[in-house]
Amino acid sequence: MPIATLNGIRLNYDVTGTGPLVVLVMGTGSPGRVWRTYQVPALVKAGFRVATFDNRGIAPSEESAHGMRIEDLVADTAALIELLGGPAHVVGTSLGARVTQELALARPDLVSRAVMLATTGRPHPLASSLSKGEQALQQQGVKLPPEYAAAIKAMLNLSPATMESDESAQQWLDIFEYSASVTPGPGVLAQMRMDRSRNRLADYARITVPSLVVGFADDRMLPPVFGREVAEAIPGARFVELEKCGHYGYLEQPEAVNRTIIDFLTSVNA
Repeated sequence: MPIATLNGIRLNYDVTGTGPLVVLVMGTGSPGRVWRTYQVPALVKAGFRVATFDNRGIAPSEESAHGMRIEDLVADTAALIELLGGPAHVVGTSLGARVTQELALARPDLVSRAVMLATTGRPHPLASSLSKGEQALQQQGVKLPPEYAAAIKAMLNLSPATMESDESAQQWLDIFEYSASVTPGPGVLAQMRMDRSRNRLADYARITVPSLVVGFADDRMLPPVFGREVAEAIPGARFVELEKCGHYGYLEQPEAVNRTIIDFLTSVNA
C-alpha cells in the first residue's frame, strides 16, 4: 500500500479496480483493510475503483498522538480524493460516517454521493459515558481479561442473530479476544479522545449531496433512530434499516449491506 504526504501527514492508502471512484472511511480504532473482506470485492465487481485508507491515528498513517479533530479527518479524506482525481462516492461507518457527513457539508465538490452506515449527528449520554469509561481504563492502566473484554465487545457490537450459532459466536469471540490482547497505540487513543460533543443535525440541513443513511436494527452503540435523525436532517436523504445487524453490520450481513450501497450508487435517481 502506498503512503502519501497529504494534508501535512502520512496517509496509507490502497486502490483497487477501475471505474468511478469510491472512497471507504473506517470507524474508530480500525484499519482501512477491514473493508477489503467484503465491501471492496463487491464494489470492484460492480465496476468501481475503490480506495481504502488508514485514518490518521492508525499506523502506518500518521498517529497524531497529540490529538486530532474530526475536521482533520475530513481534510485528510478530501486530500486523498483530490490525489485520486475525484470527485468520489464516499462511504463511511460509525466515526467514518460522521467524517462522510462533514465532508459532504464542507466539500460537496468532492462528493458525488454519500453513504453513512451506523451514524449519528449528535451526542448521547450512554455513548459518551462508554467512551469516557474506556478512556479512563486506558489512563489508569486497567486491562480487562481478554475473555471478558471479548464478551463485552461482542454484546455491544453484534446482533443477537449473529451470536445464535455456537460456531459463529466462538469465531467472533476468538477475534475479539485476540484484539483485546493488543495494547492500543497512541493514535488509537487519540481517536478515542476526539470531541464528539457537538450536535450537528441543524447544520446537516445544508448538505446538498445525494445521501443514503443505513441503520442497523440491533445496533446498541448507535441505534438506528440516530441514523434516521441524520437522514431527516439532510434534504432528500434516504434511510434504510437492515435487520439482524449490530454495529458491525457491514461484516455481519455483508451481502445485504453491499447490495444496499451498490443499488444507491448505481441508481439513476439518488
